[in-house]
Amino acid sequence: MIGPDKRALWLRWVGANAIGELFGLGATLAVGGYLISQLEIQSKIGFVLVSFLIAVVSGTIEATVIGLAQWWAMHPWLPMLTRRAWWQATLVGAWLAYILGYLPSTIMNMGEQQASQAPAAEPPQWIILLLAGGLGLVAGAMLSFAQWLAMRKHLSRAGWWLPANMLAWLAGMPVIFWGIDAAQKGQPLLQAALMIGGALLLMGIVVGAIHGAFLVWMVAQDK
Repeated sequence: MIGPDKRALWLRWVGANAIGELFGLGATLAVGGYLISQLEIQSKIGFVLVSFLIAVVSGTIEATVIGLAQWWAMHPWLPMLTRRAWWQATLVGAWLAYILGYLPSTIMNMGEQQASQAPAAEPPQWIILLLAGGLGLVAGAMLSFAQWLAMRKHLSRAGWWLPANMLAWLAGMPVIFWGIDAAQKGQPLLQAALMIGGALLLMGIVVGAIHGAFLVWMVAQDK
């Protein structure tokens, strides 16, 4: 049975991740999308490369919001882990994950532009969600590696943080892919925004619940 102290940590963590992803990733998508839509670059390959750079750099927004929210959630249990250290670790992980996430589509778009090909047909949704889960598995390792480096000074079982994030993002990444896909099927703007916001919130809850359970266990082992 989860004691009150453990329950408080888990609930704070899940809430911080849910709200952090809603506003952090939501702002990242909005800012990145707006900046890309304002580009006036004649070279198609140049447009693809600059769009890639904007998408990666805009991940700073999500990393900052979610990093600060996570630090707030766990600070009472890990007071020696500084806000700056956790934010920097989250930022490094986010940049690596964004590069991984956007690089395949960027390379494909560049190849299509060089060959003057029409965009390839989109695969079935189940394949997209399956690939999203695979992406989440790898991205989770990248997101958490720098965080693990910060954690290992304060938690004896910090090594579990990597598989915890891999499992969490394996489950969470398909949620956001599903939400964005559903929002692009002709709904009014407000309805589409609400659908994406709901997907972001749900994704934050799913991800936070999974690696939050690992965090509670890791902290409990050092008590």
